[in-house]
Amino acid sequence: MVVVQIEPDFRPMDRSGIASGTRHIAMKLWKGKLPARPPEELARELYEVENRGKAEPSGSQDMIGLVYPGVNRLDYNFKIHGGVFPSHIESCRRAKVARWLSRILHLIPVEPRPDGYSPLGIKNLTPKWVAQLGQSGQDCFAAIINMDAKALGLSLNRNMRCWEMLLPQVVRHPLLRVDLMPLLKAYQRQYLGAMYSGCGGGYLIVVSEEAVPGAFQVTVRTQK
Repeated sequence: MVVVQIEPDFRPMDRSGIASGTRHIAMKLWKGKLPARPPEELARELYEVENRGKAEPSGSQDMIGLVYPGVNRLDYNFKIHGGVFPSHIESCRRAKVARWLSRILHLIPVEPRPDGYSPLGIKNLTPKWVAQLGQSGQDCFAAIINMDAKALGLSLNRNMRCWEMLLPQVVRHPLLRVDLMPLLKAYQRQYLGAMYSGCGGGYLIVVSEEAVPGAFQVTVRTQK
């Protein structure tokens, strides 16, 4: 999995897959300032606070994305930390890469996931598609550090195809008001690639070297 830390210079849409809920908890927990402690320790502390008492705890990627600057590839292994925390994190904090990524990513607000929504109603967790999902993350990180927009777009498209097969209700669910797949495919055809920021929609993230009408851009952060 790949997470990218961005500057909080816009009002994020709630329930949209970009860690706005986790950030709100972090702001309260640490009084608006990241403590001067190892990021792994901070991520674990934030994970424990957010998931305390939850029957279905969230993943650790949001916490890691908030406390690790730059672009980070998270390698998960169920034999290590129970698969909850990564067995290894590969980080890139090169300013040139951050500037490039900030330039070619375009976000289009679609819709927050609705109350009562869950993507776990149908599970097709086959090894073939799990392996492809993992490969899409490796491809995504490699494309970013090599500043290869075409490869990045392909990795995002592949990622969405994997989610569609593994958990179909990520993109098709009775509670969703927007028909997500036709919208996604339209942007994938017109641009280098596209994917949704979270289960049930959120933002449409488009890879393009040209302007995308109706989109805004984010700034990738490389420093604490």
